[in-house]
Amino acid sequence: MSAASRAPLRSNRSNRSNRSHRASTTARARRRAVLTAGAAAVALLATACGSGGTSGGGGDTGFVTGADGISTADKGERADAPDLSGKTVDGGQLDVADYKGKVVVLNVWGSWCPPCRAEAKNFEKVYQDVKDQGVQFVGINTRDTSTGPARAFEKEFGVSYPSLYDPTGKLMLRFEKGTLNPQAIPSTLIIDREGRVAARTLQALSEEKLRKMLEPFLTDGAGASGESET
Repeated sequence: MSAASRAPLRSNRSNRSNRSHRASTTARARRRAVLTAGAAAVALLATACGSGGTSGGGGDTGFVTGADGISTADKGERADAPDLSGKTVDGGQLDVADYKGKVVVLNVWGSWCPPCRAEAKNFEKVYQDVKDQGVQFVGINTRDTSTGPARAFEKEFGVSYPSLYDPTGKLMLRFEKGTLNPQAIPSTLIIDREGRVAARTLQALSEEKLRKMLEPFLTDGAGASGESET
C-alpha cells in the first residue's frame, strides 16, 4: 500500500480519536457539574435536624439574631424571596409569589426529622388562628425520597396548608448567601406582604415562640385584605 493510500486511514483514525476525546471530556464535565450541585445541596443540609441556634447576623449581613434564635431584618434590609414554585406533596402546583400581599410563614421540614414532628401541631394550630388575618403557611418538604411519607406526616399531624415537594433541596439553594436563608431542617422564615424575607429561625418552634416570631408582621404595613393601613 502506498503512502498516499495510507494517509486517509491515519486521518480517519485521528478523527475518531478526537471525537472520542471530546465526548469523554464532555461526559467528565457533566459529571463534575452534577457532583458540584450535589455537594452544594449536601453542604446546605449538613445540619439537618439540628437544633439551629443563634449563629449569624450582625455586621454586614443586614439582619440581627436575638438571644431567642430568631433573626430579623429591617424593612430596608430585606431581600426578595427567590422563586419558590413547583409541585406540592399532594401533586398540585404552588407558587409562593401568588401569596404576595399576605404574610407567608415558610417552614422547611422532613417526615424523617424528629424536631419537625415535634413542631408540626404547633404550626397547624397557629395557622388556624391567623389564616383569616392575611397569613398563609407554606411548607417545603425536603429529603423525603417519595411523597408517601410526607403525605403520611401531614395526615398524622393534621397539616392542612400546602407544602412544596423539594427532595433534593433545590429550592433552598435559591436563597442568596448572606441573607435570611434556610440553613437547617427545620427552618422557618417569615416573608412579608411585599414578598421579602423578614425573619428566620433555625430551630424547632413551640407554639409560643412561633406566635412571638409572627406577631410583629400581622400588622406590618397591611391588613388582612392586603391593603395598606391608614
